[in-house]
Amino acid sequence: MAPPSPAPTRDIPPGLARSLARLALRVAILVIFAYAAQALVLHAMRLTEALPAASRGTAQMSVLLLALILYAILIAIPFVPGVEIGVALLILRGAEVAPFVYLATLTGLTLAYTAGRVLPHGWLQSTFADLRMHRASALLDRLSELGPERRLALLRSRLPTWLGPHVVRLRYLLLALALNLPGNALLGGGGGLSLLAGFSRLYRPAGTFVTLALATAPIPLLVWAVGPEVLSRN
Repeated sequence: MAPPSPAPTRDIPPGLARSLARLALRVAILVIFAYAAQALVLHAMRLTEALPAASRGTAQMSVLLLALILYAILIAIPFVPGVEIGVALLILRGAEVAPFVYLATLTGLTLAYTAGRVLPHGWLQSTFADLRMHRASALLDRLSELGPERRLALLRSRLPTWLGPHVVRLRYLLLALALNLPGNALLGGGGGLSLLAGFSRLYRPAGTFVTLALATAPIPLLVWAVGPEVLSRN
């Protein structure tokens, strides 16, 4: 009697394996950059504390500038943890740094929106392809051929009849709410939401800038008016 043949193994298709490898590489690069930047800022802050008092002020200003630049870059990148730097600066330096953290936040999100406006649709389409999101990829192809008004019409047609007009009309308000939504990191964070807003071409630059400016103001304004202890209140 012939021995039973081994059970067939389910190998990952070569195309999917390559897609997952590319996606993993992108995520790894972003995560390494984010944590390296945060480690650099924290290490620099500790070093300044050990300096003589006479030169500590200049060093702290340099570290603060470096932290703000890195924070603006990190918060512009989708799914990358960067807000911790801004919160740490608000807690450590309080009201005096709140306006600068606000400007860095606004700069980073505006940078993400601008990147979305200028990125070719093939970049996002390749990401959808790596995730095997074929319907989203096909929709992106269709949107790339339409102007802003026809994109809005397509968006209305994809939503329930009672919801479509309200979503389109209130899209700036919805963007502001999403930016302040707890857990929005699952949607890409502020950088991801701003990037998609720019990429969609459904948000005009002036209106988006005003939306970002208003949506990012509450926490820095509270810290500036009340102090950093407001961040630790339950």
